Amino acid sequence: MIRKKDQVVVLAGKDRGKRGEVLRVLREAERVLVSKLNLVKRHTRPTQTEPGGIREIEAPVHLSNVMLVCPKCHQPTRPKVDFLSDGKKARVCRRCGEMIL
Repeated sequence: MIRKKDQVVVLAGKDRGKRGEVLRVLREAERVLVSKLNLVKRHTRPTQTEPGGIREIEAPVHLSNVMLVCPKCHQPTRPKVDFLSDGKKARVCRRCGEMIL
């Protein structure tokens, strides 16, 4: 369960081991956009507002290739879901037991 603004570490591919922040979650495609990771070059035509040229942009990474990083222990973890006293769900780190917001 990965959400926007989570810190993640890449498990596979050319950016293996690098960490970044999730910019966008694409639920239907099961992919995430991670800031400054999985950069690809795009050749763009000039428009009235932007000049043309070769731009580097982030490409989506599959959800199975990223793992959530706990904000407290700074270790990659697969979070478990616990229920709070009011019945709401919360993500919890399996390593340190801290709640992940």
